Amino acid sequence: MSVERSRVSVEVLGWLPVERESPLSITLVQALQAGEKMDLTVQKAVELGVQRIVPVISRRSVVRLADQRALRRLEHWRGVVAAACEQCGRNSLPEVVAPESVDDWLQRRPESNVLRLLLAPAAGRSLSSVPAPRADVRIDLLIGAEGGLAADEMQRASACGFLSLRLGPRILRTETAGLAALAAIQFLWGDLKEEVTNV
Repeated sequence: MSVERSRVSVEVLGWLPVERESPLSITLVQALQAGEKMDLTVQKAVELGVQRIVPVISRRSVVRLADQRALRRLEHWRGVVAAACEQCGRNSLPEVVAPESVDDWLQRRPESNVLRLLLAPAAGRSLSSVPAPRADVRIDLLIGAEGGLAADEMQRASACGFLSLRLGPRILRTETAGLAALAAIQFLWGDLKEEVTNV
């Protein structure tokens, strides 16, 4: 190693690989939230191991983004993702895509091998009743805005293969629902239950 006034040189003698990526491939499809709630959701979703975040505009979304404003928010969220990855030591940056309407997103044909989950307080089935997906199955988790998804959006999601699930007896706020579901998914099927870590 050498230290000079404007330069420091070091020799790397070894490298220890550390894997902190989740074994699950999860896409969080989150209806836009007001204020700083979306930033919090993006940050914590990254810490909980999501691979992709899709912001969607639903009928009950208070926030409406278009054109330049949407691009500025997208860049901002990508910065939030990078900072969250640094904080939690993730190996790769999750993707954040441009906001679009939930209807447009639902019209796209899903790839094969996708388990699609939707939180709905009135659903008769809980997350724990869903069998663990195979290792090659991706998970799409759809979360509504304040007040949840509209009835027609729920019907369209159901027609597109989403399973409606409830997460306990209480109705959760939009900023709580997705994060609670992600934590439960990671505990049931992912890496939160591991007893040995490489930290």
